[in-house]
Amino acid sequence: MGRGRLFVSIRRLLIANRGEIAVRIMRACRELEIESVAVCSTIDTRAPHARAADRCVTIGPPRPRESYLSIGALIDAARQTDADAVHPGYGFLSESPEMAEACVEAGLIWVGPPADVIARLGSKIEARRLMEAAGVPVVPGDTPSDQSDDGLAEAARRLGYPLLVKASAGGGGRGMRAVRDAHQLANAVRESRREAEAAFGDGTLYVERLLTHPRHIEVQVMADHAGGVVHLYERECSVQRRHQKIIEESPAPHLSSTLRARLTQAAVRATEAAGYRNAGTVEFLVGGIDPAGDGDRGDKDDDDAVVAFLEMNTRLQVEHPITEAVTGRDLVHAQLAVAGGAPLPWTQADIQTRGHAIECRLYAERPDDGFTPDAGRLLCYREPTGPGVRVDSGVAGGTIVSSHYDALLAKLIAFADTRDTALARARVALAQLVVLGVQTNATLLSRILRHPRMMEGHVDTAFLESELDGFLVNSDGDGDDERPAVALTAALALHGRVEPGAQLAAGRGTEVAEPQDPWSTLGAWRLGTRSGIH
Repeated sequence: MGRGRLFVSIRRLLIANRGEIAVRIMRACRELEIESVAVCSTIDTRAPHARAADRCVTIGPPRPRESYLSIGALIDAARQTDADAVHPGYGFLSESPEMAEACVEAGLIWVGPPADVIARLGSKIEARRLMEAAGVPVVPGDTPSDQSDDGLAEAARRLGYPLLVKASAGGGGRGMRAVRDAHQLANAVRESRREAEAAFGDGTLYVERLLTHPRHIEVQVMADHAGGVVHLYERECSVQRRHQKIIEESPAPHLSSTLRARLTQAAVRATEAAGYRNAGTVEFLVGGIDPAGDGDRGDKDDDDAVVAFLEMNTRLQVEHPITEAVTGRDLVHAQLAVAGGAPLPWTQADIQTRGHAIECRLYAERPDDGFTPDAGRLLCYREPTGPGVRVDSGVAGGTIVSSHYDALLAKLIAFADTRDTALARARVALAQLVVLGVQTNATLLSRILRHPRMMEGHVDTAFLESELDGFLVNSDGDGDDERPAVALTAALALHGRVEPGAQLAAGRGTEVAEPQDPWSTLGAWRLGTRSGIH
């Protein structure tokens, strides 16, 4: 019995997602002795998440709208496997009130906040009203009822430039464009709408005043059915490319106790005002230039810095492992317990932080080509190991990296007693990483970690863009033709002789189907011997 509500034990959990987050949730299921059910598209049938589950259901073709974004297919899979709960992970339908409602109507436990709360916080207008009523400062913005190009142009004119055009239905940097003046608006609207429809199935757009040089700091919260709310402190998320985080850390460096208290208290007020339940994250812009014209650079330790509510993510965040590292609390365990009807497993006094954690997101992408996603088959993939190193991944050697889905391959998390040691461990982990078959951003991540501003902890959301040219110099190697090196290195990799740090790409940008090719069906061979293939 917990706070007047019976604890409902989850017996079989369907994970309505793919990749590293699905694998991570399955690990929690094994630890809690919950049976896991994976779903996969036809291109993912041999993906690690499909193999890691106790059961797996193929739900449709590779296109997300016909598989991972198909509510009907997901509910059918849950019924087919007699699952009693659904965890949405992040992305896809994780912030869809329709998905949450469909689960409840089907008699399934939804591991997340109620559908009406998701809808309320997903509406930028309603979320702003809630925050203002709760005394939480907000960034000026508008979701115009007229979603035509003319309607968005009028909303932008009223708001003033510079501004952001954003997807109303989701986050993660997708469907987001910075607009410096009216001449850039039409193209930004077109691109944002296209990305929003592809990623979230909803092309509704929101325009928001753009603060300059702020820090992006978020607070992890957890709430239960009885109204209990706790925060698990903050994460610094200012290192971003195209408004998507690529390096996060906790605690945020150079944050005074007064400013930390302002942020965590505002996050708790926001959570309570929304009637929230389960895990969530309240995002803030800190510092920057105030829309009224005054404010502070976000990299200063200033108790009077501007703090503005950005949004509340009604799901588990990609970067949740760094919070788990510094607090020692398992957020997925807590999600499943609270979804099953249990009260919060900790009080606020129970939650303390220790040490420092840094997360690097490893993407299959070409930084020198505008961060274009890369696709192909992973010829070899080896993860780093060592003290304080955690890797959450959804790939393995032979995995197909498809252009249909988000390009995130893995997350490298480094934890240590001090920030300097955590940075050093992250750099060593990246140097140990082996990826063959697609290009990644590993070199870029390594260079960021060595930059003086990053090492000193003085970064803001403009940092990466302002330093990008320097980061990208010769990031792809010196050779014009990598194919001979790829062939040799791939052979050595399969024979166990590849050196750590290999980052060669083969078949760059090529969508790979499911052939019975040598990479999938043969073991290692020796150079100079007959292959048997003619």
